[in-house]
Amino acid sequence: MAFKIASSPHATTHTKTNQVMQRVALCTLPGIAAQWYFFGWGNLIQIAIAAVVALSAEALFVKLRGRPIMGALGDYSALVTAVLIGICMPPLAPWWIVTMGAFFAIVVAKQLYGGLGQNLFNPAMVAYVALLISFPVQMTAWLPPQPLAANVLDLPSTLEMIFLGSNHLGLSMPQLAMGVDGVTMATPLDTLKTDLTLGLTAGESFAKPIFDGNFGAGWVWVNAGFLLGGLMMLKLKVIRWHIPLAVLAALGLSAFMGTMLHPDGTGGLVFHWFSGAAMFGAFFIATDPVTAATSNRGRLIFGALIGLLVYLIRSFGGYPDAFAFAVLLANMCAPMIDYYTRPRTYGHGSE
Repeated sequence: MAFKIASSPHATTHTKTNQVMQRVALCTLPGIAAQWYFFGWGNLIQIAIAAVVALSAEALFVKLRGRPIMGALGDYSALVTAVLIGICMPPLAPWWIVTMGAFFAIVVAKQLYGGLGQNLFNPAMVAYVALLISFPVQMTAWLPPQPLAANVLDLPSTLEMIFLGSNHLGLSMPQLAMGVDGVTMATPLDTLKTDLTLGLTAGESFAKPIFDGNFGAGWVWVNAGFLLGGLMMLKLKVIRWHIPLAVLAALGLSAFMGTMLHPDGTGGLVFHWFSGAAMFGAFFIATDPVTAATSNRGRLIFGALIGLLVYLIRSFGGYPDAFAFAVLLANMCAPMIDYYTRPRTYGHGSE
């Protein structure tokens, strides 16, 4: 009997790679719809820009390597990378930033390692971290949710902001970041982190308009959208439950313990679950089959490590969200996790 040994991603179903990637892209739609509703057209435009650049870069470098272009583009992995990058980008980030990110993800983080299945790190997260470190101002300039925004942009104005840097009314990004009360607004995670640094309690911070009770206004629904998409992927057997459950359990347990030990110095369990990139990262980023651990025990450890790192960086590090950094650090540990958790070969005893 002949066996075929293929490179990663290693899947346990008979679904083809292009079908898996198509389903992943489709399952992002509930979260993207929530982003559009609360933050406008920006992320849809960012996804479109990233898709054009990623597919073009993939075609160019596959051609340079002498491989069939349509075969590479037909697995839709470059398209999924572009979608993930576009989701992560601030809605009004300049076009050249998302262009650099998509190019970097495909060329440096993927093709230079040998293409699909050979990369050590999640390409979208490598690109996001590179952009965040290189352009911290533009990469942290998120708009307030539209119900709290002083200025709401239509599609033409959003295009002007992304490609020209201002709209026809002359409004700049700082002006657009104003809430209805005339105060510049940041993301809920950034607001809480800044307020705690200034000596406010968590309760005093949660009294601000950006928080809807103990949730981030708008962000709770974005996370709910990606949670719905993640459950759809589980239903379709695109991913397994081990990593998302471990990520959310470790993040939730850490937040719960942090609240018990210092209730005025951190956000609670539900706040951490439904803020920032929590659900998006747990279901769509951490579960990347190429860069994650492969055994069931390994997936649980891998996911728990990400959840713990997210909480530690959010609470004690310099970045409010931290999912990208946590995933990349866990990617580094994946080979070691696999080494110690791989199933023993049948018939072999312990060494």
